[in-house]
Amino acid sequence: MTSTGHAGAFVSRIALNGLTTSDASRPALAKLFTQLGVDLVRAESIDAVMTVITRRAFDLIPSAEHAAISRGRKRQFETVAATSDLPVRVDQIQYRLGSGPCVDAITERSAFRTGELETDGRWPEFGREAAARYDIHSMLSIRMFVEDDDLRAGLNLYSSNRDAFDESDETTATLLATHGALALTAARRREKISNLEFALSTSRHIGAAMGILMATQKVTDEQAFDLLRIASQATHRKVTEIAEDVVRTGVLELPPVPEDRHR
Repeated sequence: MTSTGHAGAFVSRIALNGLTTSDASRPALAKLFTQLGVDLVRAESIDAVMTVITRRAFDLIPSAEHAAISRGRKRQFETVAATSDLPVRVDQIQYRLGSGPCVDAITERSAFRTGELETDGRWPEFGREAAARYDIHSMLSIRMFVEDDDLRAGLNLYSSNRDAFDESDETTATLLATHGALALTAARRREKISNLEFALSTSRHIGAAMGILMATQKVTDEQAFDLLRIASQATHRKVTEIAEDVVRTGVLELPPVPEDRHR
């Protein structure tokens, strides 16, 4: 893609965000980052945050033909929120080899930029395969520093052009990754709080149901829980659902005891 092509792509992407061509400048970028903040506030889940960041990376960096986020847990990686199918296919090569800009950006907590992927000595096998199979020659990968050791992520940009990304692109991508990491941390906290509240609510229902059974059936706490478990297995329903019924009705419906055929 020529420099004119880059400019045209930038103007068209600016237009997609409701800006005029005359806005293709710092004020335009400021406006886009302001909108980014609004979008991230509205994104309630981790997946929604990743989608916003990936989309904005594609909008803000004209050299990027594709964008995606790599998410990893315990050296197991997956590609999410991709703007096309190509990042998924390219990243699968990295995940199989255990090496590449995306993987290394996450594991080494850094950023990697390459414009001659097929000859880059850092990832010789991956670079040759990505260039030969998918015509990808430039990549930019930025680690997203999330305050959760169980969630690791990196923002990745791809281009079929050589030397597609420059320092300015890396700066913009770093700003996006920083915004995204803060939003991911907040979404992760909301998710944990929601899970904790659900667990507490579930625990209260089970505890209340056990108390009712202990009082009405004159059984111990262990026996009360066994009754809930037996009813759960007999009806193929969760223990929590059985407990909610007991709390609501004060009654536990137990399966009939089979008759002794030898009597």
